[in-house]
Amino acid sequence: MMLNNIKTDKLQYFNRELSWLKFNDRVLSLASDRDLPLHERMNFLSISATNLDEFLNVRFSGLVGQYKSGVSELSIDGKSPHEQVQATNTQISTLIDTQYSIWGDLSTELKNVNINILKLNQISQEQKTSLKQYFLDSILPVLSPIAIDPAHPFPFIPNLGLTMAFVMNGVSKKSKDENLYVILPIPSTIERFIFVNEVEKQKTFITVEDLVELFASDLFPNKKIFDITKFRILRDTEIEIQEESEDLVVFYEEALQRRRRGEVVYVEIENQTSSLLMEFIKNEMNVEDYFVKEIDGILGLESVRELTKINPSSLYSYKKFSPRFPERIREHNGNCFAAIKQKDIIVHHPYESFDVVVQFLQQASQDPDVLTIKQTLYRTSDNSPIVRALIDAAQSGKTVTAVIELKARFDEETNIKFARDMERAGVHVIFGFLELKTHAKATLIVRKENSKLVTYTHLGTGNYHPINAKIYTDLSFFTADQNIAKDINQLFNYVTGYVEPGKMSNISISPFNLHTTLINEINNEIKIAESGGEANIWLKMNSLIDQNIIDLLYKASSAGVKICLVVRGICCLVPGLKGLSENIEVKSIIGRFLEHSRIYCFGNGNPLPSDSANVFISSADLMPRNLYRRVEFLARINNKTVHRQILDQIMLANIKDTENSWTLLSNGNSIRKKDTNNSTRFDAHDYFINNPSLSGRGKSIHK
Repeated sequence: MMLNNIKTDKLQYFNRELSWLKFNDRVLSLASDRDLPLHERMNFLSISATNLDEFLNVRFSGLVGQYKSGVSELSIDGKSPHEQVQATNTQISTLIDTQYSIWGDLSTELKNVNINILKLNQISQEQKTSLKQYFLDSILPVLSPIAIDPAHPFPFIPNLGLTMAFVMNGVSKKSKDENLYVILPIPSTIERFIFVNEVEKQKTFITVEDLVELFASDLFPNKKIFDITKFRILRDTEIEIQEESEDLVVFYEEALQRRRRGEVVYVEIENQTSSLLMEFIKNEMNVEDYFVKEIDGILGLESVRELTKINPSSLYSYKKFSPRFPERIREHNGNCFAAIKQKDIIVHHPYESFDVVVQFLQQASQDPDVLTIKQTLYRTSDNSPIVRALIDAAQSGKTVTAVIELKARFDEETNIKFARDMERAGVHVIFGFLELKTHAKATLIVRKENSKLVTYTHLGTGNYHPINAKIYTDLSFFTADQNIAKDINQLFNYVTGYVEPGKMSNISISPFNLHTTLINEINNEIKIAESGGEANIWLKMNSLIDQNIIDLLYKASSAGVKICLVVRGICCLVPGLKGLSENIEVKSIIGRFLEHSRIYCFGNGNPLPSDSANVFISSADLMPRNLYRRVEFLARINNKTVHRQILDQIMLANIKDTENSWTLLSNGNSIRKKDTNNSTRFDAHDYFINNPSLSGRGKSIHK
């Protein structure tokens, strides 16, 4: 649906890719925030580097592929693939430079807490002597140098693989005057930072690649090494779905092998690399100068996280806390079903423990009155207790259906393994659609109670992932509302049996009516504003990209609707444009935890927060893929207590936050305004740690 009653142009949208890079820049800025613990600043630097790697693997590689293929389709802001490659590459280069500048500062601070990363020219003879035996015993046996000649073509270098390149004299008298090129992949199983020694509490380390260079003569005895460099490559890791594929599992197993050999899209190489080695690597990797970045420092800054494990007491971290377990469930002697049947519960992770979700499923697997369990699985952890509970349930004779998404990026291999484990246990495993991702996070548990069937529902804004639930802010909604259960059962019937959903009372589903529900809510606020009423919208999401929604929000702003958007990452909407978006404020919260919950609130003629507002939680961001190419849910919240917790507590705290918030400007930049007034400053993350929830209650205990 395109909106024809509001005038927009390409200057009224931010570019998706550039907006993401701005988000990662906000993440990186926390690495230089001296108000934060050094341990956390190291983590933020590592996260920023990891994020950028994934961007290069997926988004940037996609743009490069479009550019090379001659694709002419323009982005939302009117840029061609070629223009986007140019713009993003410039920003990528700047971001990398900033990362290494911050790493330089952090290295100095590490020295102040007695952790020192030595460079080659800083290694003393005494240290070299002590390191040599370690190299011979623990490093040399796992190294496999590969000479490049007609009999030995250039070897495969894995994505993100750290590699060394050498130039030395030839291997025979006949070729002694010729250059011999040797490639040495550094095994990922070797520790990146090698302990050297400790003097007066100062712990010194050297990178494994520098250690190899230090003792290269032992690796290549009787050879004269003329030149050495180090480099790291990034490959295209996107998997293109083949619609004619008959067996999705087989296809993905084959595709995962192809992914490992995806085209090289970016090379990071040690600065001051000789022109000889530079040309050799570029030619062998088949990359242009444009996609090569010279690095002054250690390659692969994501690895600096390892240093936080060396001396954590010196680095100090955030004050630890114990996630709350809902007291309402404890009041029912831990019986999840009894507590949920009494009243709906919302659990706010990570402040409230994900253990309640695990316990919910474990109780279901062991309860003789439970007949059926249905669950969607997009991502979960290794050795997942969620998968274990489903297996236990099937083995105990219950009917268990698991909808597993094979297209969950970078988790495809894990999901295939879980699927096979569950199938062997008797779980009915469904892989969903070829063309649609099943991204909804939902569980249905059917229980026989007094000769009647009662269905309990869990809906989550995040994945069934116990590890991520410790650092991602997400909502878990538990209910025994049978109308909601009927709606969600239609979602399962659609995914498992291709039965398109009919009329639903509380749930909207993409790709059918989720976007329509949101559009209707925004239009309702527009009507209220045009009639002179109080019109307000609060939305929280990870990304805002969909042009239909953006244009409608522009229309709402022009009509006088007051709009506050909490968008963690990508935002293509431009706030503060005269006559278009003057009534729209956009903020991004980035801090101790990764904001991941999706919450959509509409005033319905009242100032926010209000008990009369329409409040929804969702698995979907406001992106075309979520609204039109995925299976997602949007759930209306009816329970008064849960409604107040989401709107009056969670959303209001996000709106009020001053300590973790960036305000998006109309030029695409963001400013962070930390409040210096102790009486008005507000930290949402700290607030949630220290205050009990409304629906589940409970106390947070600092350790």
